[in-house]
Amino acid sequence: MKILFDNNTDHIIDENIFSLIDKCIDESLNIENFTKNVEISLSIVNNEEIKEINNLYRGIDKETDVLSFPLLDNFDNINDNVLHPIPLGDIIISIDKAISQSNDYGHSLERELCFLVVHSMLHLLGYDHMTEGEEKIMFEKQEIILNSLNIRR
Repeated sequence: MKILFDNNTDHIIDENIFSLIDKCIDESLNIENFTKNVEISLSIVNNEEIKEINNLYRGIDKETDVLSFPLLDNFDNINDNVLHPIPLGDIIISIDKAISQSNDYGHSLERELCFLVVHSMLHLLGYDHMTEGEEKIMFEKQEIILNSLNIRR
């Protein structure tokens, strides 16, 4: 697994947070029995930048906490013997929103970032929450992954 990490903010993402993010990505893949070698792009941005991206790609002119851009919609035809990682997709997190939400929910920034990463990983792996049924399945998966890492509210 390869993570292309980009911090476009003044907020320092220390090694402990990056290690937790790495574990969340790895555990998301493990829980889904996804054994292919993948590459994930993860960017930390501010509210202004995520608002621009949200407007550009989704036509929604407001900030959001996280955006996920899957690059694959079918995993069946991926050869397990490729030598280079397969690009799975992009995760973009607003550090401003993560800080605000961690305060609102009364848990740590680390926990909020882990939640956002797991949520996005599930999107990259094909999950969505457009219907009540999809939401139930996806949110249960999020809890399973976070609980398996002992990351709780």
